[in-house]
Amino acid sequence: MALTLPIRTGPPPAAARTAAGQVAALAAAPAVAVQVAASLTLAALLWPVIPAARAAAGLAGALGQRLPLRPLPDHQALVMPGSGGARRAATVPGGPPGAARAAGPLTLGVEEEFVLLDPATGAAVLAAPELVRLLGAEPGVQQELMRFQVETATGVCTSLDQAGRELLRLRRLAADAAAQLGCRLVASGIAPYHAPGLAAVTPQPRYQELARRYAPVVAQAGTCACHVHVGVPSRDLGVQVLARLRPWLAPLLAITANSPIAGGRDTGWASWRHALQSRWPTATPPAAWPDAAAYDAAVRRLIGCGAALDERNVYFLARLSPRYPTVEVRVADVCLDAGTAVLAAGLTRALVATALAEARRGTPVPAAPDRQVTAALAAAARHGPAGAGADPVTGQLVDAAAVRARLLDHVYPALTDHGDTETVTRLLRRLDDRGTGADRQRAVFTGGLSTPAVITALARATLSGYEPGRQRPGARAAAGARQRIVRNACLPHRLTGRYA
Repeated sequence: MALTLPIRTGPPPAAARTAAGQVAALAAAPAVAVQVAASLTLAALLWPVIPAARAAAGLAGALGQRLPLRPLPDHQALVMPGSGGARRAATVPGGPPGAARAAGPLTLGVEEEFVLLDPATGAAVLAAPELVRLLGAEPGVQQELMRFQVETATGVCTSLDQAGRELLRLRRLAADAAAQLGCRLVASGIAPYHAPGLAAVTPQPRYQELARRYAPVVAQAGTCACHVHVGVPSRDLGVQVLARLRPWLAPLLAITANSPIAGGRDTGWASWRHALQSRWPTATPPAAWPDAAAYDAAVRRLIGCGAALDERNVYFLARLSPRYPTVEVRVADVCLDAGTAVLAAGLTRALVATALAEARRGTPVPAAPDRQVTAALAAAARHGPAGAGADPVTGQLVDAAAVRARLLDHVYPALTDHGDTETVTRLLRRLDDRGTGADRQRAVFTGGLSTPAVITALARATLSGYEPGRQRPGARAAAGARQRIVRNACLPHRLTGRYA
């Protein structure tokens, strides 16, 4: 029987510190201890105003000891859902020159969460159940924890353009339904004006149980994220990917930060969602587990000691999907426009592909200390891409331009392999020109506009930012050839055709 841990009301850091301490008292497994340490570190970092120097304190230092994860064999037989049960030999992307490459691009899917706002007052509107009923058979739009939230989920995609088209379609579909109900669909990491707390919890048994067990945390929930799923050949390999993603989570959060306003006021954070989400005791970076068995043991222990209701409630910032054969990267805010969501998806897929290549080569995993990873995340949440951060490779304190350069250098081969270099470069340039979602929200809120004008501007931005099909003809043809190959071998979830 799971032991429930009551989490006392208090500021986000206090609640997180209390919950993490309770988990530490009950946890014995080393993998869980790593997560507890991460929670405690992040709790301390988030109190409540962090100067840039303090946010990045302790980031300097050498790489240090590396964790020896097993290299993968050159070929690994696997069975993918929907393959008819036939065992197909697939090769992990990467490897030394002359080695066989993967059969095609890694598949991806994107989940996005949105808030429903009153067009006159900006207050959260509890219309999600009606919106989902209005859309009827559309499986890509679902309810979320709070009745002022809706979630969209793309189908399984093999190209960024396909993902971008689906993201735009779902955003427009949900926005049209919201308009019919007298409210506006807005992509913001948190409702910028009033939200009703526990009274807004969706009346479904699982959500009600979450509210009963973790009432103080759920009362300030309703945050909206962008979750990117990337198909992986095996869960053991997925765990190796998670270890290699740890230092790259902060740059992803910085690029997607989109929740600076809460209660009608500037919080001082680029991603206040990250600060609130960190109240959950399991909302920590993944550890460097050696294999899927160790990962599963850590998840079971967290559930057993009451830190999570179930596997879906284990909110690692990157995790193995509880339902699909994917790595699910959950660190990003929902993006204000569809273009930034496509950018996040492209960078995430490239990071996973790079990690797969490193795993196949047997490249050691950098032992990024928890304090370094959580400090970098806190700095990214506070300042977005404008502030200093930790170099993901060396851990040294560097400026934002150096972090960006390191990220692009790291993923460039994978972007090239997937035909995504031009799209990602263009979207990064657009981000530099227009600013992050947090920058643009602040500009709207400080521009002297009325509340109705603010909500209108945010709702319009939600439906903007991506023009499908902007790709060189040669790149499109190459991507099409890869898609034809992958359709028969590597689609991760053809049973439902959806990551959700």
